[in-house]
Amino acid sequence: MMIVFLGPPGAGKGTQAATVSKAKNIPHISSGNLLRESVESGTETGKKAQSYIEKGLLVPDEIVVAIIKDRIVKSDCKGGFVLDGFPRTLAQAKVLDGELKKIGSKIDIVFYFAVSKDSVVLRLSGRLICSSCGANYHVSFVPPQKAGLCDNCGGNLCQRSDDKKETVLERLRVYQEQTEGLIDYYKKNGILKEVSSDKNIDDISKDIFLIIK
Repeated sequence: MMIVFLGPPGAGKGTQAATVSKAKNIPHISSGNLLRESVESGTETGKKAQSYIEKGLLVPDEIVVAIIKDRIVKSDCKGGFVLDGFPRTLAQAKVLDGELKKIGSKIDIVFYFAVSKDSVVLRLSGRLICSSCGANYHVSFVPPQKAGLCDNCGGNLCQRSDDKKETVLERLRVYQEQTEGLIDYYKKNGILKEVSSDKNIDDISKDIFLIIK
């Protein structure tokens, strides 16, 4: 099953994608994680993407599409995958459809995560990440046992540059501007399913699995 999770930053796509990935035994492909890995490894693609990410802007299509195309043709994706955070524009969606058509496949379901702006700002601006092991925390929802230190390895916790409040607001503005046509595209294709992500995590998961079944 080929699934796409759409929604603004902080809507909870990553958490739900990981749950579906495990339950269905299909890869969870996060465009954000793939981009950050490129940045951290210092690849040419990563260097191009870095300036956009730090400003809260969408990374240009040609950069993101190249990374995603390489990933979805790997052997572990033959039985399906969960795409998290891609596509983000109508142009990306059409390229994705074209690439899947080449291998005789197509997107089965697109989940759109509807969430309020206040919820997104609260979720993202409070996120912390361990600089050593990459573990994730939240100042309100999943605080560390000791302020500023990772429970797992004792490493320092820091805020990603793109999770600062002013950057989050810019990310939301850009997202809404760029994705309006994308939502309409999937609605017309009859595969868009909207879920409310202002609910708790377990209730969102139940909604998603009911739709999948």
